[in-house]
Amino acid sequence: MKKLIEPRTLKGFRDYLPAAMIPREQLIETAKSVYRSYGFSPIDTPALEYTEILTGKGGEESDKQMFRFEQGGRDVAMRFDLTVPFARFAAQNINELGIPFKRYHVGTVWRGERPQKGRYREFVQCDFDTIGTTSNSADIETLFIIHDLMVKIGFSEFTIRINNRMILNGLLEILGLQAQSAEVLRALDKLPKIGPEAVIKEMRGQGRLTQEQAEKVISLTTAQGSTATILNSLEQQLSGNACGEQGVQYLREIFQSVERAGIPGERIVLDPSIARGLDYYTGTIYETFLNQLPGIGSVCSGGRYDNLAELFTTQALPGVGASLGLDRLLAAMQELNLLQEVSTPAPILVTQMDKKYTPEYLRLARNLRLNGLNVEVYPDTTAIKKQFKYANRHGFKIVIVAGADEFEKQEWQVKELQTGTQTAVKEVALLEFVQGLLTSESAK
Repeated sequence: MKKLIEPRTLKGFRDYLPAAMIPREQLIETAKSVYRSYGFSPIDTPALEYTEILTGKGGEESDKQMFRFEQGGRDVAMRFDLTVPFARFAAQNINELGIPFKRYHVGTVWRGERPQKGRYREFVQCDFDTIGTTSNSADIETLFIIHDLMVKIGFSEFTIRINNRMILNGLLEILGLQAQSAEVLRALDKLPKIGPEAVIKEMRGQGRLTQEQAEKVISLTTAQGSTATILNSLEQQLSGNACGEQGVQYLREIFQSVERAGIPGERIVLDPSIARGLDYYTGTIYETFLNQLPGIGSVCSGGRYDNLAELFTTQALPGVGASLGLDRLLAAMQELNLLQEVSTPAPILVTQMDKKYTPEYLRLARNLRLNGLNVEVYPDTTAIKKQFKYANRHGFKIVIVAGADEFEKQEWQVKELQTGTQTAVKEVALLEFVQGLLTSESAK
């Protein structure tokens, strides 16, 4: 007897059934529509890169989590994000593309980290970046896109926390700690989880800072008060340092633009403690939290990276962008009961009651599709009860039924599954009637 292979998935990986894939695709389409509205163009890059392209770009932790192997004598690795491959892509293609270049990229990435709720070893990122300019307006636009994206997805209660790495870099210059910046960043990235005292201890141990130096870093990153108060405090602490002062000025411009654009001020918060552990960030950085589920972590993050592409080209290619955490956001939406439980992209099911009318059922469905509606035809003329059971299980909104009596009258029975209401509708009026039902349903 043939031995069956046990069907199973690797730890940290998952299959996506239609009920999970439908909201994923809807979310991806929403992200693409927002990116396109700002003039961003789509690109794609390979899943595999030469390992030297990826190593050392996201920090020591990213290097440890990389899926890396030998293939045909070549040392290759799977991309752990979409930003580093984009820097390589830009260095290769920028002469053809021209600058500034605005791109979005939706693709799968892989990290061998410990799986946890809303986080897998294989996941999709939805990135957008502007490359080829150091203008602060590109940083401001990045913030606007994150805001508009969250609103279009359907959220109103969220907070985008921003900071500028030039502020921390300025302080490290004042303290003579530029050589320890990576250790300081990694320690600060843990601040929300382990608290100031533990961060100071880590900076003293792994970063070799003195107690006084570590306390000054913590003092700068934990400044409290209104935006104006924090900015004034940062300005005083960084007085005389060009890098730090420039960072403060950029933040002032961002908050002025937020006010002028009419974005609700409570959604944009200055947080000097945000460091973003990836080594390549150089300027403005962003993290987005859902007010109802802050513990799930940032659902849209990014920042400015002015030096990343210099590893691949002598041409200056400064960039800024962010990435929507698709899987984490979907996990949050599921927890908040914001996802519809459907396993079909078609809201309408046409049943079959009599085999001799199969051409008519198929004709009707095709006519509805030609008018922009998604319609499925049940393939068999089984018991109508079974067909309705199928409709309920898959989340159809409307079921259309017709037998010999209906065909004689040239009408169709239209049933709304949510309310149970059933209406006889002449075929000449069917399209308008069904469109009205779906419009009413989507407005609820």
